[in-house]
Amino acid sequence: MFASQINLEEPRTEIAEEKDTKEVEMKRRREMEKSSSEIRSAIEELSIFIKLKPKDNLDAPRIHIPTKPFLHLCNLVLQVLDKIGPTMLVLRQDIHQNIQRLEKFCESDPSKYANVVEILKKEASEGNARKNTSCSKAFLWVTRSLDFMVALLQRLAKDPGQKMEQAVEESYNIALKPWHGWISSAAFKVALKLLPDSVTFMNILMAKDETYDNLKEEMQTLTSLLVPFLEEIHSILRLQGLDMLKSK
Repeated sequence: MFASQINLEEPRTEIAEEKDTKEVEMKRRREMEKSSSEIRSAIEELSIFIKLKPKDNLDAPRIHIPTKPFLHLCNLVLQVLDKIGPTMLVLRQDIHQNIQRLEKFCESDPSKYANVVEILKKEASEGNARKNTSCSKAFLWVTRSLDFMVALLQRLAKDPGQKMEQAVEESYNIALKPWHGWISSAAFKVALKLLPDSVTFMNILMAKDETYDNLKEEMQTLTSLLVPFLEEIHSILRLQGLDMLKSK
């Protein structure tokens, strides 16, 4: 009986040890994830864009926006907006829906639509680019959301003590308000009252091992990478006749 009890207990010990090992591994992964921030991840993503970007041929310059990496970058922006809190819920939902629309279109033929520009050309040739449900419009509004994020990060990096409400409103006025109807603008005004203070927001953005100076430097690095990237996207939108479209 005693021997059989020992045999019965051994499997339990092994299971317990395996469980402990898994818990340690999960904890280690959580710590690794926490050691990186959305800002750092976005910098890494953009750096990959630059390295993998096809070299322009002087006779036939190639415009290339890799679809999946671009959408991954947009998802990182969503995570930053989440940290602002429920104030950005409407904007967040809008970005999320536009990302999903582009993802679905890309998945219909991943190799053909690996470049966002091919999606825009496809819809333009079919006369669908200006429809509210088009991927072209989704791309336009996701780009404008990135413009908003750049403007916000630039202001906070320049003056971390600036009131969050002022930083968000000024960024909105530059990047989104010119293209919004009065309903969207009014809703945004109301949302401004629910913002966290800038110190709280910066603390939330920081990774585990970061200081304010580190975060400020990373925000400046990210915006310096995003600005020329977005300028290229806006040139594409102008070529497609999409850059001046407004919401109804």
